[in-house]
Amino acid sequence: MIGPDFDHFCALILERSGLVLGPEKAYLLRGRLDPIARSEGLADVPALLAIIRKTAAEPLISKCVEALATHESSFFRDGAPFEALKTLVFPALIAKRGVGQKLRFWCAACSSGQEPYSLAIALHEMAGMAALRDVEILATDFSETILTKARKGVYSDFEVRRGLSPERQQRWFERDGDGWRVSAQLRSMVTFRHHNLLRGASGLGLFDVIFCRNVLIYFDPNRKRFVLEELAKALAPDGALLLGSAETILGLTENIVQAPGARGLYQKASVLRASAVG
Repeated sequence: MIGPDFDHFCALILERSGLVLGPEKAYLLRGRLDPIARSEGLADVPALLAIIRKTAAEPLISKCVEALATHESSFFRDGAPFEALKTLVFPALIAKRGVGQKLRFWCAACSSGQEPYSLAIALHEMAGMAALRDVEILATDFSETILTKARKGVYSDFEVRRGLSPERQQRWFERDGDGWRVSAQLRSMVTFRHHNLLRGASGLGLFDVIFCRNVLIYFDPNRKRFVLEELAKALAPDGALLLGSAETILGLTENIVQAPGARGLYQKASVLRASAVG
């Protein structure tokens, strides 16, 4: 399977999704793309790659990009960011913002929606929520297929029990056939939108809190740097950025720095510089 068609496809996937593929990932391509090849009436994955290189058929390319995307997610995944939000980030925002001032949250690469819905639950549970007139949660992903699932807000027994206490499940979900549907109250707080991080953050506005967790680990250094710089532009001057616990910004940007008090919590470097001068 390795050859010009494979190399062309890897370059295409890198451009579209930032996913770095190489000969060592041939097994991944074979496993993820074989169902697409069969559905197209092709003999195997090499035949699929040859067709893509020859025709550049957009619908087919989109199918392949989505098939290779990793959509691992769960409710309140890695509780540390939500604890930091509760004890550090949210109290600071409430203290700085006037009563009723809108707070904007962005869940970048939101996958199937568990993160933004977890955020909505967390905001309701935090003291001071009643003082907020307006909270906006924007959740974005480059996969239209996964966004359709997220908008529906219906999850299996396994998905709901993975990360949610029985109390939260009872409070915020209702039975929907064999699954569980997120309450209308939570769904009304979240807006899902198609967006590719590799296209930048222009047009999205400023956010008080940005979640971008377990995404950068899939990118090469140049794309990591680009995404971090774009996140910095979209972050309010005193806002907070939450990255995955295994992710680092070391050597990638000077505009974002580790915030004191919690792993994975970052803020604009200009805030610390201003604090030092003051």
